[in-house]
Amino acid sequence: MNSAYRTYALKRFVQAAIVILLAYVFTFVIVSILPGDPITNVLRNPQSGFTEDEIREIIAAQGLDRPVLVQLWSSLSNFLMGDLGISMRSQRPVATLIGEVLPSTLILAASGLLVALLLALVIAYGTRFVPKQYGQGLLRGFPSLFLSVPNFVLGLVLIHIFGFQLGFFRVIEPDSFWATVFAAITLGIPISAQIAEVLIANLDHEAGQEYAAVARSRGLGKMRLFAKHLLKPSSLPVVTVIALTIGELLGGSLITETVFGRTGIGSLVQRSVSTQDLPVLQAVVSLAAVVFVVVNLIADLTYPLLDPRVKLVGAAERRPTTTDENSANVSGAVTP
Repeated sequence: MNSAYRTYALKRFVQAAIVILLAYVFTFVIVSILPGDPITNVLRNPQSGFTEDEIREIIAAQGLDRPVLVQLWSSLSNFLMGDLGISMRSQRPVATLIGEVLPSTLILAASGLLVALLLALVIAYGTRFVPKQYGQGLLRGFPSLFLSVPNFVLGLVLIHIFGFQLGFFRVIEPDSFWATVFAAITLGIPISAQIAEVLIANLDHEAGQEYAAVARSRGLGKMRLFAKHLLKPSSLPVVTVIALTIGELLGGSLITETVFGRTGIGSLVQRSVSTQDLPVLQAVVSLAAVVFVVVNLIADLTYPLLDPRVKLVGAAERRPTTTDENSANVSGAVTP
């Protein structure tokens, strides 16, 4: 690991930290100016059962009687120390509430990403090696079709067909295996479209290079040519696309959880918005921002390591141009 990469990595770490801090401040400001009075809506709601003395104690504990800037500094300091606060609704630690529902969301998001990657690979392979008379052009149109169908519509269709009609899963058991599978399909199909588009475009480019022609002339089979010589150089931009779609995975999981009735981060956010439970809402949005920034940071740090054609000049990355790719591919030796 040379000094240029270390400088580049340090620069990216600093940028990520600044983005996380700004995201937290922005979220705090937006949450603080939401219409309505959370104290009246939550604490003084007759159904909550709090007395005036208890309300004053909660307000003092939450720091809601202090100036906004003081609240921001205290909230940010606690967040950096791992303290996410106390829920105004349930008076339980926010970290505990998130910890109870986070595993379900992580399982759904990871399964959705796996479905998206597998589907994108199948579509990309088909666009290269399926004969035109057997639907190669149709496969190229799948990504546009997947993007045009909202995932909540797809989820309702899958529930109707595989839940009610075919009986693969029971709607009242949203965490069962098959319910999770179809929820992951609902989440993964729109994500696969973006990955497939990038992968298809890069496969078309790499298949026209000289090293691919040499590999074909030596009698390599379609699968071996695809897996060994075309997929790796074509998949490098997919790393960036996957990092950018993490936010869409998180946002899509909220909708998918609602459609399938799963208890996850989506239901927690929904309750927090409806009851104006500001500490929970602040924590969830801030953690989502942290996840998105960290994943993109990992992608930025991984890209130069995966592709030696990415040069770090003056601690700033230069992604490979078409000329770089052509020269690298032509000079590369092809071994069956």
